[in-house]
Amino acid sequence: MRLGVVDVGSNTVHLLVVDAHYGGQPLPVSSHKTLLRLSEHLRPDGTVGPVFEERLTAFLTECVTLSEEEGVTDLMAFATSAIRDAANGDELIARVSAATGIDLQVLPGPDESRLTYLAVRRWFGWSSGRLLVIDIGGGSLELSTGLDEEPDAAISLQLGAGRVTRDLFPDPGVPTPEQVKAARLHIRAELGQAVRDVLRFGPPTRAVGSSKTMRSLARIGGAAPSAEGIYVRRRLRRKDLKAAIPEIAARDAGARAQLPGVSTTRAHQLLAGALVAEAAMDLLRVERLDICPWALREGVILRRLDHLEAL
Repeated sequence: MRLGVVDVGSNTVHLLVVDAHYGGQPLPVSSHKTLLRLSEHLRPDGTVGPVFEERLTAFLTECVTLSEEEGVTDLMAFATSAIRDAANGDELIARVSAATGIDLQVLPGPDESRLTYLAVRRWFGWSSGRLLVIDIGGGSLELSTGLDEEPDAAISLQLGAGRVTRDLFPDPGVPTPEQVKAARLHIRAELGQAVRDVLRFGPPTRAVGSSKTMRSLARIGGAAPSAEGIYVRRRLRRKDLKAAIPEIAARDAGARAQLPGVSTTRAHQLLAGALVAEAAMDLLRVERLDICPWALREGVILRRLDHLEAL
């Protein structure tokens, strides 16, 4: 069957169309996305402004048309922490859903973590033993660990690369050493309260990083470019990450976009993402992360296929 999934994230809204069946690998058919940067539309009172709502409604209307043209039989749409944490998020979701006819669902943080874990487990398989998954999104950081397809622990923290950038690095220029130090301390204080719930299950057989931020950091550390395909093994080593952070911190957003694997749309939040990744690897005692090409979108698709098979 042909499925479509729309991911309303902190930076982009992305429609992915796949051909999929139960027990098989979802095969991408087409991809359509737009840059909306929700954080830039947040008002001082925590509500999302009307411009974002108008643009989101227009894009989702396009997604409906594109899905019909592609022969999609099941269109799913979800929003993550970007809208989940907005003061008027529920009202916005209701109006957008009514205007577009799309049942836009808001994923709770733990569900976001569980679905990402499911995608990683399916990608690497049972031979990976105990998995530890670190996923850095725009609005939140997800941590999970487990031996089965349901994780033993699934945690979501407000440490997404976009959120940390907005709160601690509002100036797009080169940050001061004091700003970097303050951000590092904040991130580690938040993480330090949560890692026990992951560490108590013991060390992982395989530690995995997912998301665009992790892929960019791995590329800076020498991993193969995306053009070589999704089956090439890619890794992010803690020592390489630590070596890269001073160079990232010494550049403004424009200069960071010149680094390998870094897009201009995400360059401004690269430093925050690197500091979060470093803290997670330090506190979780991980020397190396295998990079998974699948993440939340694929997890949503896989869970949907499981549900359809059970009917």
